[in-house]
Amino acid sequence: MSDPLAGFVGFAEALREAGLPCDAHRVQAYLGAVGEIDLADPDQLYWAGRLTLCADPDDLPRYDAAFDGWFTEKETGPRRRSREAAPKRARIATLAQAGQGESSAEPDELRVAASDEEILRHRDLAELSVAERAHLRELLAKLRPALPVRPSPRRRAARRGTLDPSRTLRAMLAGGGEPVRLAYRRKGSKPRRVVLLIDVSGSMGPYADSLLRFAHVVARRAPGRVEVFTLGTRLTRVSRQLQLRDPEHAMLAAAAAVPDFAGGTRLGETLRAFLDRWGQRGVARRSVVTVFSDGWERGDPGLLGEQLARLRRLAHAVFWVNPHAGRAGYAPVQSGIVAALPHLDRLLAGHSLATLERLLVEIADA
Repeated sequence: MSDPLAGFVGFAEALREAGLPCDAHRVQAYLGAVGEIDLADPDQLYWAGRLTLCADPDDLPRYDAAFDGWFTEKETGPRRRSREAAPKRARIATLAQAGQGESSAEPDELRVAASDEEILRHRDLAELSVAERAHLRELLAKLRPALPVRPSPRRRAARRGTLDPSRTLRAMLAGGGEPVRLAYRRKGSKPRRVVLLIDVSGSMGPYADSLLRFAHVVARRAPGRVEVFTLGTRLTRVSRQLQLRDPEHAMLAAAAAVPDFAGGTRLGETLRAFLDRWGQRGVARRSVVTVFSDGWERGDPGLLGEQLARLRRLAHAVFWVNPHAGRAGYAPVQSGIVAALPHLDRLLAGHSLATLERLLVEIADA
């Protein structure tokens, strides 16, 4: 009597010849899933193989063709539609059953393909399609930035710390003169200001919209503690516009306020304008300042270095986010970056959502 599983092994071999990565562990998972389903139901048989033998969306057309040729000899429209409409719960159950048979295999264990969201998090912002940009906006809205804090001269009540004479004395008077309970206090903290300077010149055009939306999320997290400026041929403050609740209204208001969008770049002059008008007056003092720019400077790089030196003396930390820094083989050779490097705490990448999330961690830890 022939082995009933031989046909399924042969089907996996046919898939391997078609180019699917059906290694021994995938075949083992497939056979385990087949043993848990009703073999008389073609749809269950279809999903048992699709969930265990396919590793990439590109594998699906080849799998469908092989399945129809091996089990049905021809493709039928109604059954194909029923496959696509199979309930999500059944898919999850089959995956769980397949995974149980592979828990002991360490080297080439079954890996589920990365979700679209995870792939999008690492995509370059300049290369996104219209649909991907819409999805990115949803992911940006889910960010919950944690702003840095700094010590406050005020002390606050605490369970332990240094003795608080005033509160202890008041408690004694309320208790008839007896020290019923000692009160303690410790140093307090307050949010540290965050300043975002975003280059909106022509070379930063593919990233400007995403960076402004990122700034909107940060500004909405702590209104009054986050200042946002755009850099181009002139300096523009857009903090008020980016505090609007609706992201689309905020983007429209910011676009209307910025007259030099996609123009030239004079980083040194705009930084000097920022420091003369805003930085020296307190916006940059003890703040975490982040400059978003690719470093292409049309003006004098020496002026940029001088202004960054001024900024570094005022600020608590200065970060420079360059979208090109995350690419393989990148070297900081642009004139602006070369002038800025001696005065920076960190040079960071900013070409993807994942790098912007890491930037939030750097800002919070500053």
